[in-house]
Amino acid sequence: MNDRRPDPDQAFEDVLLYLKESRGFDFTGYKRTSLQRRVRHRMSQIGIENYPDYIDQLQVNADEFGALFNTILINVTGFFRDTEAWTYLREDVVPTILAERGPDDPIRVWSAGCASGEEAYSLAMLLADALGPDRFRQQVKIYATDVDDEALTQARLASYGERDLQSVPPELIAKYFEQQNGRYSFRKDLRRSVIFGRNDLVQDAPISRIDLLVCRNTLMYFNQETQSKILGRFHFALVPKGVLFLGKAEMLLSHSRIFDPIDLKRRIFRKAPNGSGSAAHFVSYPMVHDRRVDVGGIDELREHAFSASPVAQVVVTADDVVALANQQAQTTFGLSPKDVGRPLRDLDLSYRPIELRGYVEQARLERKSLRVKDVEWLRGPGESLWFEIHVNPLIGVDNTILGVSVVFHDVTSARRLLEDLEYANRQLESAYEELQSTNEELETTNEELQSTVEELETTNEELQSTNEELETMNEELQSTNDELQTINDTLRERSTELDQVNEFLESILTSLRAGVVVLDLQMRVLAWNRGAEELWGVRRDEAEGEHLLNLDIGLPVAELRPVVRSALSDPAFIDEVKLTAVNRRGREVVVRVVCSSLRSNGGEPGGAILVMEQQTD
Repeated sequence: MNDRRPDPDQAFEDVLLYLKESRGFDFTGYKRTSLQRRVRHRMSQIGIENYPDYIDQLQVNADEFGALFNTILINVTGFFRDTEAWTYLREDVVPTILAERGPDDPIRVWSAGCASGEEAYSLAMLLADALGPDRFRQQVKIYATDVDDEALTQARLASYGERDLQSVPPELIAKYFEQQNGRYSFRKDLRRSVIFGRNDLVQDAPISRIDLLVCRNTLMYFNQETQSKILGRFHFALVPKGVLFLGKAEMLLSHSRIFDPIDLKRRIFRKAPNGSGSAAHFVSYPMVHDRRVDVGGIDELREHAFSASPVAQVVVTADDVVALANQQAQTTFGLSPKDVGRPLRDLDLSYRPIELRGYVEQARLERKSLRVKDVEWLRGPGESLWFEIHVNPLIGVDNTILGVSVVFHDVTSARRLLEDLEYANRQLESAYEELQSTNEELETTNEELQSTVEELETTNEELQSTNEELETMNEELQSTNDELQTINDTLRERSTELDQVNEFLESILTSLRAGVVVLDLQMRVLAWNRGAEELWGVRRDEAEGEHLLNLDIGLPVAELRPVVRSALSDPAFIDEVKLTAVNRRGREVVVRVVCSSLRSNGGEPGGAILVMEQQTD
């Protein structure tokens, strides 16, 4: 009897195969961990525990395909997402693209993975501002593609709620959107230049002759092999000097010449003039920065995730320009992020702790790894460090030299152990056998350390994969928490506005020496300033909310009834009366009372304002 249980990984692959054969949708290029998590989530929603039963469900319920695709394809997007990067695109990149085109040349833009269209319409607003509406309609075509038909249907409607437009400046909303029934629709005359269509980045042919290609936080869902394939298609799609705009969660780690960075921090690249067509190696890592407002430290976390290896490592390009330096290298050799992008020869690292440029050139020319042992560096007074330096050429898939990796293994501890051992051998000849045993133990330790170093060299890739999964989870959490965040932001804004208005009103009323009383339409006191307190001896908390005619003060308020009623009915009314009254000190005084209407935003009377000032002799 065979008790073997089915392999869960194979069972999951059977689900992917069934989706490909029955619906023509190939998920095999997606990352398995995040893909399994999303499929498992859908299975738990309908109460199915194993993959074979779920395949049965797909066979008998055609509607389940749509629900599954909506679960897998996480459509998290927004207008001008990551404002800093879009500002750089508007102020630096787009003007350069337009300057390289003639006044009548067509401008073709591709928004890949457009979801519900916010990114495509952001591009439309950006280009319409740069060209003007007339030239935009004549020259620009924006192709927006996605694999989610439901999201494309929503994008074609071009209709969004007020919450969706929170990141759009008010002047752009007024200029490019029309309000209808509480929703905002993108202008129809400009909408015709945005063309939506289905395109699978893995299987379908790319759109050609593209000037600007925007694909933000889409590559991170694919494995590295599929990412490389897609980037090769992007390279084909772009015209010479075409621009590629990626998301913050996607970073160029290997420096092939298929794309040159315009701004690496903002993930904007230009098609290399002599690109070989082989895909550059892009990898994604988590955009914890999305939670900076809530928890802080997102940029720092991203840098630490990139440079987490405890072994100092520096990478230079084929042109001897420093491309990467991890945190350990910066700490050990006094480098800073500003040194990235500088020629190696301009840095102290080029000759300290060793004349490095000769080894880098040798590794590049001979195309083989070099190992330099017993390198001593006097970093400070009485501080001596020992390194074993590995110089490894980085060769691309097209057999071109991409650059050279230099790894500094700190062997100071092992070196000191060896020196102590040699000293002990010189002093204790009679203990040769014991020292020999120690040497053997040290050799074993060195082998274990070497094995550990090799494992650490793979840590970056493993951490990168984990970070991509975390980024995907962040996207899922963001889609769940958007509504709550919006409510919190709205309440916070309203509270701030109310505090500002109250402080402003209080400062005005406090600053006036005359007595000021504000009445509502029912003649109830809304405001009672300090001047009124000084004049009549009635505190604000005693007066506010009371009817004017019910106030027991030395002013004959009944005589004010006619002018107050006129102010409550005529928004342009203003009059002045003088009344004999008794102030808070019991003295008889003449009070000048100016009564005017309190106009609301619509111009209608909203109350009355009484300004009372004691006349002096």
